[in-house]
Amino acid sequence: MNLKSRIDRIPGGMMILPLFLGACLNSFAPGTGKFFGSFTNGLITGTLPILSVWFFCIGASISLKATPLVLRKSGVLVSVKIVTAALAGVVASLFIPADGIQSGFLTGLSVLAIIAAMNDTNGGMYMALMQQYGTKEEAGAFCLMCLESGPFMTMLTLGLAGLASFPWQTMVGALLPFLIGFILGNLDQDFRKFFGQAVPVMVPFFAFALGNNLNFATILNTGLLGIALGLAVIVVTGFTLVLADIFLAKGNGTAGIGAASTAGAAVTVPPIIASIEPTFAPVAPAATALVATCVVVTSLLTPLLTAWWSRRFGINSQRYQAAEAAKAAVAVAPAAAPAE
Repeated sequence: MNLKSRIDRIPGGMMILPLFLGACLNSFAPGTGKFFGSFTNGLITGTLPILSVWFFCIGASISLKATPLVLRKSGVLVSVKIVTAALAGVVASLFIPADGIQSGFLTGLSVLAIIAAMNDTNGGMYMALMQQYGTKEEAGAFCLMCLESGPFMTMLTLGLAGLASFPWQTMVGALLPFLIGFILGNLDQDFRKFFGQAVPVMVPFFAFALGNNLNFATILNTGLLGIALGLAVIVVTGFTLVLADIFLAKGNGTAGIGAASTAGAAVTVPPIIASIEPTFAPVAPAATALVATCVVVTSLLTPLLTAWWSRRFGINSQRYQAAEAAKAAVAVAPAAAPAE
C-alpha cells in the first residue's frame, strides 16, 4: 500500500499525522485511555516516558569527533537561534499577558508558544538541505543542533529572558537522559548505531501521545495564527541566522536560511514545560497547536527559500562557481607550466 512513503511526502508527516490522530481520539473519545487502561492507556498518556527514551537515543546519535570548522558553524547557528528566541520572548512579554491573549485574531498566542517555535531548528531538514545546497562542513553543523531538542534549551531560554525560573535539579533532570546517551554513544560506536536507529521510530509514538492533549477546537482557533507564527519564525530567526552565518561563521548565508525552521520536537516542549512549571499550564494546549502549525509552515517554505538563496548567493550562484573556477585555474597553472 506504500503508506509510509505517502506519509513521508507530507512535511513532518511522521510527527503531524500521529499528532492529528491523537487529537481525533481526544476530541471524540477522550476517555479511551482510562477505559482500556494498561498498555493502551500508557501509549495514549505516556508522553514523558516516551520522550525520555527519545532524548536518550538522540544523545547517543551525536558524535564528539567533529572538525573545529563544523563545531564553529554549528555553535554559531545554535547559540544565535537561542539568543534570538530569548530576545523575541522578552519583547513579546512586554505586550502579552502571562496567561496568553484571550481574544481577537491573536487568541492563544503566548510567550511560551513564541519561544518554543523559534528555539528549535529542524535538524534533519537542515542536514538534507545543506547536503544539496551547502557544503560538507555546513551539513556537519547538524551535530550540535540536536542539543536544541527537548525542553532543556527552552527552559534555559526562559531563564535567560527572565520569564521563568527552574530549580537546578529540574534543569539537570531535563538534560540527564540526553547526556547519558551522549556519553554511551561516544564510548562505543556500536551503542551509537544501536540507539541511533530508534530516533525516527519513537517520533510517531510521542506525537500520538501529545495529540491526546489537544482537541480540534484548539487547533481550529490557532490555525491562521499558527501560519503567521511560522512566517515570523522564518523572518525573525532567518534574519539573525543569515547575518551570523556571514559575519561570524564566515559562510554565505545559506546555512542561516536552512536553520530558520521549527523542529518537530518543539511540539513536545509546551506540555513538558507546563508539567514542570504549572503557571504555563493554561497556555500549553494552544502553544502546542501553534508550534505544530509552525512545523508544517517552515517545512514547506524553508526549503524553497534555501534553494533560492543558494542560487543567488550560495554555492549554486554564478559568482560562487566563477570564483571556484578561478581558484582551480590558479591551482592548475603552476603544474601546467613547462619545466626549465
